[in-house]
Amino acid sequence: MGTRMVVPSRKLQDLIEEIRGAKTQAQEREVIQKECAHIRASFRDGDPLHRHRQLAKLLYVHMLGYPAHFGQMECLKLIASPRFTDKRVGYLGAMLLLDERQDAHLLITNSIKNDLNQGIQVVQGLALCTLSTVGSAEMCRDLATEVEKLLLQPGSYVRKKAVLTAVHMIRKVPELSNIFLPPCAQLLHERHHGILLGTITLITELCERSPAALKHFQKVVPQLVQILRTLVTTGYSTEHSISGVSDPFLQVQILRLLRILGRNHEESSDTMNDLLAQVATNTDTSRNAGNAVLFETVLTIMDIRSATGLRVLAVNILGRFLLNSDKNIRYVALTSLLRMVQSDHSAVQRHRPTVVECLREVDASLSRRALELSLALVNSSNVRAMTQELQSFLESCSPDLRADCASGILLAAERFAPTKRWHIDTILRVLTTAGTHVRDDAVANLTQLIGGAQELHAYSVRRLYSALAEDISQQPLVQVAAWCIGEYGDLLLEGSCEETEPLQVEEEDVLDLLEKVLQSHMSLPATRGYALTALMKLSTRLRGDNNRIRQVVSIYGSCLDMELQQRAVEYNTLFRKYDHMRAAILEKMPLVERGGTQDEEIKESKEAQLSEASLVPTEPQASELLDLLDLLDGTSGAAQPPPPLEPSPGDVLVHLLDLPCDLPSASPPPASIPNLRVFEREGLQLNLSFVRPPGTPALLLITITAINTSEADVIHFICQAAVPKSFQLQLQAPSGDTVPAHSGLPVTQLLRILNPNKAPLRLKLRLTYNHFGQSVQEIFEVNNLPMETWQ
Repeated sequence: MGTRMVVPSRKLQDLIEEIRGAKTQAQEREVIQKECAHIRASFRDGDPLHRHRQLAKLLYVHMLGYPAHFGQMECLKLIASPRFTDKRVGYLGAMLLLDERQDAHLLITNSIKNDLNQGIQVVQGLALCTLSTVGSAEMCRDLATEVEKLLLQPGSYVRKKAVLTAVHMIRKVPELSNIFLPPCAQLLHERHHGILLGTITLITELCERSPAALKHFQKVVPQLVQILRTLVTTGYSTEHSISGVSDPFLQVQILRLLRILGRNHEESSDTMNDLLAQVATNTDTSRNAGNAVLFETVLTIMDIRSATGLRVLAVNILGRFLLNSDKNIRYVALTSLLRMVQSDHSAVQRHRPTVVECLREVDASLSRRALELSLALVNSSNVRAMTQELQSFLESCSPDLRADCASGILLAAERFAPTKRWHIDTILRVLTTAGTHVRDDAVANLTQLIGGAQELHAYSVRRLYSALAEDISQQPLVQVAAWCIGEYGDLLLEGSCEETEPLQVEEEDVLDLLEKVLQSHMSLPATRGYALTALMKLSTRLRGDNNRIRQVVSIYGSCLDMELQQRAVEYNTLFRKYDHMRAAILEKMPLVERGGTQDEEIKESKEAQLSEASLVPTEPQASELLDLLDLLDGTSGAAQPPPPLEPSPGDVLVHLLDLPCDLPSASPPPASIPNLRVFEREGLQLNLSFVRPPGTPALLLITITAINTSEADVIHFICQAAVPKSFQLQLQAPSGDTVPAHSGLPVTQLLRILNPNKAPLRLKLRLTYNHFGQSVQEIFEVNNLPMETWQ
C-alpha cells in the first residue's frame, strides 16, 4: 500500500519572495496557481496546525487580485478556533473575503457574539472590527445589545472600538438609536481622545437620523461648548496637536455636531455664539490645520441662528481665504460666500474686488465659482462696474463658461439697467462677443426693449447695422439687426442721429447686406426668415423701386425650407393680389408692454397656438426629463419636441407678418377645477391646481405646490413629470429647491400640457429630495385627475 507524500507548507515570507522574483506575469501566475492548488489540498486534508498559515498566503494572493473565494469557509473555521493566532487570521480573512452580498457572512454571527462576551480584550477588538466592517443590518440587530454593554467597559481599548462599531450600526439600522442614547451622555465625560472623538461622531450620526435624538442631545450643548473651549484655551494633549493647533480633528467634529444641534434652535445657537467667536479669532491661520478649523467654524456660523456680528466675522474669514495661495482654500471660500450672499449680501459685497480678481484664475473650477459669485453680487449701485468686468471676462474666458457668463450679464442688465441706452449697449456687446452662447429668449427681449424705447430707434438701428456689417456669424445678433432694419430702415437712411458718428447708408447697401445674410452658409433658417421679413418691410420704407425686393422674395418661393418657402409665397401673394394693403399690413410693430394679466393671457394664448414660440421645452428642461422616458408607455412626451400645430389659412398671413390680432373671443369663461392632493409623506404635501385658458381649450396649466409641515426642511427638492406620447409637456423651472419647515413659503412649479386629442390625462411624477438627513425618491402615477382637465 503506497503512502501519500506530504509536501511541507511554505511560509508566507517565502511565497512573497518567490512572487516578487518572477520576471514575467506568466511566471507570477504559474507560481500563484501552484500555491493555490497546494492551499486547496491543505484545506481538503483539514490540517489544523497550518490552516492559518495557508489562509494568510491566500489573503496575500487575494490582495494581488487573484480569486480566493474558496477560502471563505476556512475563515469561519479559524474564527471558531480557541487559538488567538487562528482567530486573528480568520477575522482578517472575513473582513477581506466576506461582504453583505454573500450569505456566508451571517454564519459568523454566533462566533462574534461569543467572542464579545469572552472578556478577552484583543479577541473582543477583533470581533468589533469585523462587525463594523462587514456587519449587515441583520447582524447589527442581533448584536446591538452586546455592543451597548461594551460601551461602558472599563478598558479604553474595547470602548473605543465599540463606539466605532455603534456608528456603523446606526448607519445600517437607524432604528437602533434608542439603544445607544443613554451611554453617549456618559461617554462625553471621557478624557481618552479616541473614545471622545468616536462619541462625538456617534452623536452626530444619531442626530442626523433621528429627530428624537436631536432633541435629546440639544440639552448637552453647554457640555460640548465647554469641551471645545477647553480645547481652544488649554489644549487637550500635545500628542494630538498638529502645527500648533490643538487637536484639530476633535475640534472639527465638535463644530459639525454643534452645527446640527444649533440649526433652527434659538437657545442652542445663543449658547455657542461666544465660543464660535473665540474659535474664529484665536485659531492660527498660517497652517492648513487651522484653516480647516476656521472653515468648519464658518459653516457652523452660517447654519445656526447666529448673531449679525458673528456672520460678518465669518464672511471676513472667507475673504481672507480668497487671498490664500492654496487653490482648494480659495475654492471653498468662493463656494461658501456664494451660499451666504443671499442672507449677508452687504458683508459679502465688501470682498467684491477680491472676487473679481478670482475671475482671472487659470483653474476652470475657480473661475466658474468666481463667475457665479460675481453675478450674485451685481446690484443697482455697482451694475456698471461689474458688467464691465464681466464683459472683459466674457471676451477671454473658456468656451465652457461663455454661455453662463453671457446669460448672467443679460439677466443682470435686465434687472438693474440704469438707462435703456445702457441696457441696449450692454446686450449688443454681449451678442457681438458671444452671440452663439446666449439664451434663446435674448433676441425677443432685445427686440422688445428696442421697440419700447422710441427715442432710441435711430440709435439702435445704426448700431446694429454697423455691427451686422462687421460680422454676420453671430446668429442672435443678425436676427435682432435684421428685425431692427426692417422696422426702422427709414431712420437708418435718414442719417439724422446725434448720438452716433455720422454714417451715410444707401438703399443698395442695406439690400446688399440683407441678401448677404440670406445667402450665407452660416445663416440658420430662422435667421433667413428674419432677413426675408426685413426685406419685405423695407419695401414700404424705401423710396426706390421694389423690383429687387420682389425678385429676391420670389426666388425663395421654391426654397427647400418649408417655413421660408411659405413666407416667400405669402409675400409674393401680397405683392400680386394685395398690393394696395401692403403698406398698412407692413406697418411698424406696436409697442408691447411687459407684464400684466392681459399680456400674460395673450402670451399663453400665442404659445398654445405655437405662433413664434412653440411648446418645446428648453434644453436644460429636456435633459432633466430624459430619465423619465420609461415612465409611461415606454416613452415620454416631455422629452420630444411637439409637432407644430396646423394654423388655419386665415391666420397664416397675420401670423407671418407679426400683426396684432384683436379678434374677439367667443369662448365661455373657464369652469373652476377642484384642486387635488397627490402626495403626502412625513409632513411633505404635494397639491395640484388646474387652469384652462379660455382661448386655448387644448392647453392645461397645472401648478404643483409643495408644502412642508414637518420640523425639518426638505432640501434638494426636484419634481419631474412625464405624460403619454399623445400629449405635449413643458416643465417650467421651480421657484426653489428647499421647502421650509413649519409650513413656510411653499415651492411651486408650472406644468404646461397640450392635449389636442382631448384624451384622458395620465400623469407620472418623480420626486427626489432629502428629509431628516435621508435621501428619498418617490415615483407614482396620478390617474384620478378631474374630468374637467381634459374634456
